[in-house]
Amino acid sequence: MKWKHRPQGANWGDFGPDDQLGRPNLIAAQQVLNGVREVCAGESFCLSLPLDYPGESSLNVRRHPPVLQPTKKDDLPYVNFPFARLQPGATDIVSDDQVLMCLQYSTQWDALAHVGASFDADGDGNPEAVYYNGFRANEDIVGPLDYCCGGVSTGAAHSEAKALGIEHLAVKGMQGRGVLIDLAAHFGREFRTVGYDDLMRVIELDRVMVETGDMLLLRTGFAELIVEMDRHPDLDVLNRHCCALDGRDERLLQWITDSGIAALAADNYAVERMPARPAASANAPLMPLHHHCIFKLGMPLGELWYLKELAAWLRSHRRSRFLLTAPPLRLPGAMGSPVTPIATV
Repeated sequence: MKWKHRPQGANWGDFGPDDQLGRPNLIAAQQVLNGVREVCAGESFCLSLPLDYPGESSLNVRRHPPVLQPTKKDDLPYVNFPFARLQPGATDIVSDDQVLMCLQYSTQWDALAHVGASFDADGDGNPEAVYYNGFRANEDIVGPLDYCCGGVSTGAAHSEAKALGIEHLAVKGMQGRGVLIDLAAHFGREFRTVGYDDLMRVIELDRVMVETGDMLLLRTGFAELIVEMDRHPDLDVLNRHCCALDGRDERLLQWITDSGIAALAADNYAVERMPARPAASANAPLMPLHHHCIFKLGMPLGELWYLKELAAWLRSHRRSRFLLTAPPLRLPGAMGSPVTPIATV
């Protein structure tokens, strides 16, 4: 066991002392079958933005649009490359490229290595930098600097999640029953911080059923607004429109726990309202929903998914459930990943 004391409301250890998957453990074989049984029309919807959206770096100055480049050999770019240069008479023309990208720039999954907390997992009165299930900063999640020791060098020239990396979600497959809650259908593009009461009202009005092991999707209209901006996001407009969850609403957080959902994704940035409402205590996370879901429950969050066409189809057929297939890249050690989710109805 990597901890003696777990956070209040956390499920650390419930899936085993060395578990690195978290709530996706709840997507068992029966849950996959439940998703398959939702398929009756044979139509599929891509739930990803083009991966060069939102455009620029306004939403997060650390994240930049992907840059495509040709692969090279002997300083020759292999785009429209004639193999006749290598062997006279060859008729092949080859194009081969590579990409430099921020893994959480566009439509994405957050790995469980994405968010940790300063917490006394050892029970000795001194908080440590830890992640889900007690995995440790600088031991299991490695970067160039040890911020716990004032930002001194760790000797690492790279970053790596030796535990809790995105590859665990890839191996799991992230396929099962998806459930959509369409907040935009009720609130439009109103700037609204959605708590427990709002969410329950929408669930009741749309007769949405959420069960253990479901992957829950929230449509706010944010990604649709991003698409309209055509790779030039207007932060002033974005910051005055659309719903986001209230991460300070304890009843909402408790519902997420009690619902048994395996994953939570939304079409907005961060899923929760940022910045969050002021906390009652000075010692509180700035991203309370991330803290609750990723750190406490081991629940991956998806951001900037595109849900417009799926939502329209579901509403016209009075449905909210579908088969969701959304594996991230199987990239060992990554702390997040782009994803191309597919909903099949």
